[in-house]
Order: sequence, then C-alpha cells, then structure tokens
Amino acid sequence: MKDFQLKNYLPVISELTFDEISKAPQSVQETLKNLLEYDPEVLEITESALELSEQYLKREILTPKFRDDALHITLASLAKVDVLVSWNFRHIVHYDKIRLFNAVNIENGLKSIDIYSPREVTNYKE
Repeated sequence: MKDFQLKNYLPVISELTFDEISKAPQSVQETLKNLLEYDPEVLEITESALELSEQYLKREILTPKFRDDALHITLASLAKVDVLVSWNFRHIVHYDKIRLFNAVNIENGLKSIDIYSPREVTNYKE
C-alpha cells in the first residue's frame, strides 16, 4: 500500500473484485478495505468487456470455469491500465497466457497489457 500512499501508482479495481473478495479470508478483505482508502478507479462490467472476455474463452486461453479471470484481463485491457497486478499465477500471471491475451488485444485494436505479481512492481515490504 505504500506505493499508493506515495502516489507511485494509482489503484484501479473492477466491480468484479468486490464480489470475489467478499468470499475471501478476512486478511484479504482488509487489504481491499485499505486499498479503498486510496480512492481507486472502479471499472464497470460492460457489454464490450463481456464480448472481449468471450474471445479469450473462444481462443481457449482460459476455460469457461475461469470466466471471471478472463473478465479481469478484459477490464484492465479496455481501461488501458499500464500494469495488471495479480497473485493468480495459474490463469493470469503466466507467460504463455499473457502472450495469448495480448494477441487477442492487438487483434482488437488494444494495446498489450503488462501483467505482474505484486512482488515484481514494488520495493516495499508490508
């Protein structure tokens, strides 16, 4: 959170995050609560977002079981965020999948998205 406090980064989350975090352990819920203190931009799920996430699924980058993960990538891509940060190494922070997400993005006139784990984008230990 120190990077947000120092304004090194501006937080962006999706409305999908609120639903996911409501089912998470209390410590994770507290992290979101702390993040909200930095007035993040909240990305809404739109029809165009649903359409792009379907393209990821049709390309079999992810299976329909992980539709929400595809939607996270979509929302960040459409919002033109500089970096998507995730602990999800299986479906999001995964080299081969990142290349495939970006191929679909480029085909749709979007820029590539950088995807990293939190440890790769901050120098602060919390």
